[in-house]
Amino acid sequence: MTTADPERTPGLSRPLVGPVRLHPGAWLKAVREALERPLTSYYLLLSAAGLLLTIGLVMVLSSSSVFAFRETGDSYSVVRRQLTWTVIGLPAAFLASRVSLVWVRRLAYPAFSISLTLLLLTAFIGVERNGNTNWLVLGPITIQPSEIAKLSLVVWAAHIYANKERRLGSLHQIMVPVVPGMLLATGLVIFGRDLGTALILFGIMIGMLWVVGAPARLFLLSSLVVGVIALALAATDTERLARITTFVDPFKDFQGTGWQPAHGLYAMSSGGLFGQGIGASQQKWGTLPEAHTDFIFAVLGEELGLVGTLLVIGLFLTIAYAALRIARQTKDPFVRYATFGIVVWLIGQMIINVGMVLALMPVVGIPLPLVSYGGSSLLPTLAAIGLLIGFARREPEAARALAQRRRLRSAGLSARR
Repeated sequence: MTTADPERTPGLSRPLVGPVRLHPGAWLKAVREALERPLTSYYLLLSAAGLLLTIGLVMVLSSSSVFAFRETGDSYSVVRRQLTWTVIGLPAAFLASRVSLVWVRRLAYPAFSISLTLLLLTAFIGVERNGNTNWLVLGPITIQPSEIAKLSLVVWAAHIYANKERRLGSLHQIMVPVVPGMLLATGLVIFGRDLGTALILFGIMIGMLWVVGAPARLFLLSSLVVGVIALALAATDTERLARITTFVDPFKDFQGTGWQPAHGLYAMSSGGLFGQGIGASQQKWGTLPEAHTDFIFAVLGEELGLVGTLLVIGLFLTIAYAALRIARQTKDPFVRYATFGIVVWLIGQMIINVGMVLALMPVVGIPLPLVSYGGSSLLPTLAAIGLLIGFARREPEAARALAQRRRLRSAGLSARR
């Protein structure tokens, strides 16, 4: 018996040749269905944060190799320290994702008190670097307390607002004690001349006030006050004033305050669409200051091009989408407020860092979360990501899906035995 050839036999349909092409509407429907699954936020947070951390390690290795060799004779000394902080931070993120919300909220006031104490010590006995007194030496380690304060302030404010959930119609209940506490922390950071971190802390405060429903006039007043304070701080510091006036045209003072942003633009412009390749940056050979910290995005743009920079920004936006999805679906006010505060912190810091590199904002010394070198920034950021992942796991539908998967896994193991 022979098989009929559909190419020659009339009446028989032709076999399918090539891949099946879906209509654009079908693609959109498939994406929408995928985003509506119970564990979407959980997997988006894991994948986006993991990719950013991996990209960060690769870029720290590349951008710091020249600096590390000149300082220590070992091209891998900086990335080795970053790997050490990563090894410490990943278990911290895992614990943050597993600890119960009861314990997280119990730690709110102790964490806030410790942060204020460390900021106070930094203001008086801190170590000065690059014109900012924002480092504190504790025995064999040197930390930046303002980075720790970001996470503690978010958790503290979210805890207070969750307790006041039914009283947030009153302006007094919204303001006290969150606003005085955050202004105190911001003031201590400003006292150490760290204007960039002060902007992030102020942004967190504004974000928390917005999510709890503060009146619009409060934001207008806050903007005016911040503008006056920023102008006053700039006018009383010649270096800071030069940075603010130079960012519009870094090449105006190329040999002075415009050196760093100008070379950052050189790096970005030479990257093209796909970049020069990992390790091929020219600006990291001494012409670009802080290439592995505040200006690592410039080296990333030079080596990975426009595609690489858009990928990093897209990953941050993915984290923001997943977090806001959690905040929208949760019924727990603490989860909602803490999630929104973390989003404001991470996305705000990313915007300021990218704005610095692109000369859209003054150079204020802000690292790129999960990407820039530095344990003081990496550990609190990983802990914050861990909290978000824990919030995603506790979503009712996600919790049921995870429980069902565990049951199926257990049943499969039992059947094999």
